[in-house]
Amino acid sequence: QVQLVESGGGLVQAGGSLILSCVASGSSDSIYVMGWHRQAPGKQRELVADMTRGARTNYADSVKGRFTISRDNAKNTVYLQMNSLKPEDTAVYYCNARPRTSYLGSFWGQGTQVTVSS
Repeated sequence: QVQLVESGGGLVQAGGSLILSCVASGSSDSIYVMGWHRQAPGKQRELVADMTRGARTNYADSVKGRFTISRDNAKNTVYLQMNSLKPEDTAVYYCNARPRTSYLGSFWGQGTQVTVSS
């Protein structure tokens, strides 16, 4: 089992920045991919960005150039630097960790709210 604890959400004005952090504990040696998804009210959960243990990244088109994912394998921590935030970025952001590129065997955090005011 892997436990994920997110932090760093909050309220920010459009154009502002936030950093999200997610720390994994438990059987964290099994983790290959760590990343972030988000879910806005009335919408499906969607990928924001993820990163493999080997530092290969994947971003949603909507956040490219504005968000940066990074990972500290020694600390079992993944970060999401979010710049130039827009009201449409408002959502609950969930940390995801999984042992393979597919979502089989995924672990999820409880989520952290990000609200961007216009």
